[in-house]
Amino acid sequence: MSNISRRQMIAGVGGVIVGGAVATALPAIAAPSNFAVTPEWIPHKVDPKIGERFGYDGYYHKGYGCCYGAFYAIVGQMAEKHGAPYKDFPFHMMEVGKSGISNWATICGALLGAASAFALFYGRKERKAMVDELFRWYEQTAFPIYKPTSDIVVNKEIPTSVSHSVLCHVSVSRWSYTTGIPAKSKVRSERCGRLTADVSRKAIEILNAKIDGKFEGLYGKQDSVKYCESCHGKGKESPIAKGKQDCTPCHSGSEATENKFKDHP
Repeated sequence: MSNISRRQMIAGVGGVIVGGAVATALPAIAAPSNFAVTPEWIPHKVDPKIGERFGYDGYYHKGYGCCYGAFYAIVGQMAEKHGAPYKDFPFHMMEVGKSGISNWATICGALLGAASAFALFYGRKERKAMVDELFRWYEQTAFPIYKPTSDIVVNKEIPTSVSHSVLCHVSVSRWSYTTGIPAKSKVRSERCGRLTADVSRKAIEILNAKIDGKFEGLYGKQDSVKYCESCHGKGKESPIAKGKQDCTPCHSGSEATENKFKDHP
């Protein structure tokens, strides 16, 4: 073992974790190891209706939040039905995605959890379209949709809003601005719990379609992205932009995107 470099070790372990994909694709350079052979990480279809409830309950489980909830809605279902290796995943680590990664309000944690579940089974080229579909759907959908019928933490109607962004900061702030409900409130938390259920269900529908060989993306590139890429995309006059998310929330010149550090009331 002492003759194996750290990089070789990581490559070897990575091959085991991702269904043996690395070791299978590159047998000539795969590092030898003394690790026991484990069952392959192959995707199984799961129930979207059960998944949305798992997502909601997972959101509130020990306060782990959105990323954990969405991830468990997918991989947790596989674990409860199929056992190893899914049950051996350290699910608690997904708590890191709560509130846009440790309260930094970057990517919506529910999206991070779902995309992470996709990544357990599919490499970048295969999952790209799956992530694109989920994220673009999220930008354009009024949340929350899900209405739990039992064991409801905040039992009231939750108003909706469309975020036009995959960022937790924008998604929550726009919802709070639209509804007048504080971002740090139990009602807002309930909104995110139900949103986690919605993302879980949609992600499962995408995953199931992928497994069946029937996945087709319905959401194309946003008009704002097409417009901005005409100048700022690869090979264009000013190729400085990176990313796929809707450009409008941050670059539209709206009241919300004006300079708030100058003459702010």
